[in-house]
Amino acid sequence: MKDEKKLSEQITFTQGDITSQEDIDAIVNAANSQLKTGGGVAGAIHRAAGPELERECLPLAPIAPGEAVITGAYDLPNKNVIHCLGPVYGKDKPEAELLADCYRNAMILAEGNELKSIAFPAISTGIFGYPIEEAAPVAIKITAELLPSMKNIEEVRFVLFSKSDLEIYREIWSEMTIK
Repeated sequence: MKDEKKLSEQITFTQGDITSQEDIDAIVNAANSQLKTGGGVAGAIHRAAGPELERECLPLAPIAPGEAVITGAYDLPNKNVIHCLGPVYGKDKPEAELLADCYRNAMILAEGNELKSIAFPAISTGIFGYPIEEAAPVAIKITAELLPSMKNIEEVRFVLFSKSDLEIYREIWSEMTIK
């Protein structure tokens, strides 16, 4: 990988709650196509942000798999929320390309809005059924490829809900940086 040391300082992994990343400019919502509250990550983000978030989201919907839109963050401790619609595993094809598009489009929006940091959940791995062992390499690879070309983004954080998900991401990152 190009400039491994720098990337290893810029790409971080943590177990936690995506809504409590106070030192991050934008968090990413694993959204539904209508950008409504919903469950999982989307529900947690909307509940923490307050009703203004859904009001801002509604005119931006619907979005297609792989697409991303940006809004304010309201009651969240961040500047922005970037909403991505990940692919439903086994339904939206090609899954890996659509998932990579989520991360790519979110980073492009963050860069275009001059944000310095972005935090991602494990997009599509919940109710959308994408196996974490297949989703994590896609997420990490596209992030590592794009980050060196970004002028504003200094940190990409993957915020994983469970310890096992965190371990999978760290293991894949370790394997990628050894090569």
